[in-house]
Amino acid sequence: MSTDLCRQLTPQLDSLLDAHAAQPLRIALAYSGGLDSSVLLALLVEWAEQRSVQLFAFHIQHGISPHAETWHQHCAQICQQKQVRFASQHLQLANWQDTGLEEAARMQRYAALGQLCQQHQITLLLTAHHLDDQAETVLMHLLRGSGVAGLGGMDSVNHAPSLLGSPEVRIARPLLSITREALEAYALEYQVAHIEDESNLDPRYTRNALRHQVMPHLAANFPQFQARLARTAQHMQAAQRLLQELAELDLQNCADGAQLLLPAVLALNPERRDNLMRHWLALHDKRMPSASWLREMWQQLQTEDVEAHPCISHPDCQIRLYRQRIYLTPRYDAERLEAQAQHFVWQGEAELRFDAFHGSLQFVPVAADEAGELGLACTYLREQTLEIHYRRGGEQLKLAANRATRSLKQHYQSQHIPTWQRTFLPLISCQQKLLFAPGLGLDCYFTQMQASESARVRLVWRADA
Repeated sequence: MSTDLCRQLTPQLDSLLDAHAAQPLRIALAYSGGLDSSVLLALLVEWAEQRSVQLFAFHIQHGISPHAETWHQHCAQICQQKQVRFASQHLQLANWQDTGLEEAARMQRYAALGQLCQQHQITLLLTAHHLDDQAETVLMHLLRGSGVAGLGGMDSVNHAPSLLGSPEVRIARPLLSITREALEAYALEYQVAHIEDESNLDPRYTRNALRHQVMPHLAANFPQFQARLARTAQHMQAAQRLLQELAELDLQNCADGAQLLLPAVLALNPERRDNLMRHWLALHDKRMPSASWLREMWQQLQTEDVEAHPCISHPDCQIRLYRQRIYLTPRYDAERLEAQAQHFVWQGEAELRFDAFHGSLQFVPVAADEAGELGLACTYLREQTLEIHYRRGGEQLKLAANRATRSLKQHYQSQHIPTWQRTFLPLISCQQKLLFAPGLGLDCYFTQMQASESARVRLVWRADA
């Protein structure tokens, strides 16, 4: 069994290394100290040594169990014995009431793993999920009423930027075709030291209830059911790829820049609409919505009131409608408007960060043929005390000498800037006069200062995504 296990894993690991690992060759294992990750660590050590791969083991301590520190010490000791580079991170789980302890622990664990990957320049993270885990995942999603994507279970390799906080890191699961029984046999034969997490026996957790109360009955009546569910997952993954290709075609026909055109979207049948919306959210690393959420969203977006600007809340963002265009926006929080005005002096920086206003002010050099109208003289700008603030009311802007002075509201309307964005766009003032409004530009009063100077910049506001 052990020889077969090594023979089965070696080509998978070699392929992963060739396709996904960065130079120098280094990979990491999410190492809990449990049986699964302990067996994978044992298999990886010799393989990594033969291929001159730097192997890291990352351990995340949740602090939920009273034995957490003992487990941490066990993992550190095993890695020291095997000469594996070890790194860990302690978590303090908080604000888990909304999602539940199980989900909160999972989310924070992956976020911590992503941080460790970035700290150690790791682009390939291995986890010890196996065939039984895949079967549990498919069953769990089936019982939740998940769609095709959920029934696809876990991919053998995938990006997870929303989980790991990094678009560069890939997660690979080389044990997905291996049963828990095979791992237990390997651990017994080779005396693989591992810990037993008592929480794995607690039936209050969904996976444990399936593992200990449902799957034994399935095994008794449907031999090798895990492999059958894994095949179902593969079929669902293939179907999901087809749905993604369809969504990409629909996106080309329905997108207008970063927005979706509502009339074009409504021309699709309901199933294609939902498929397009899920794809659009996935492109922005947002969590998948439920069918009921999508149904409510479409009802609100199909308002007949042209002056209405519906806003549908999503856990990660907001969906808004403005002039028949669907916008995906951050979750605008009214508390942001309480940010106090800040005075600052520009000293030639390319960019200044303003955390309280959730963005950065960029100073972009103006080309020679643009200077005189669009830019600010650098010498003049350095001598001024500037102020960043939100709208106070009554602001006006004159964009060019041959154009009339107009209110910000008039400017925003003419530039089709959505109403909700206007409130959260900070302004830059100088000498108690409006200098710059994002999305509109500079007041010409200031661009005329020291008109003969060739070193000039224009301002650009970059809001956080």
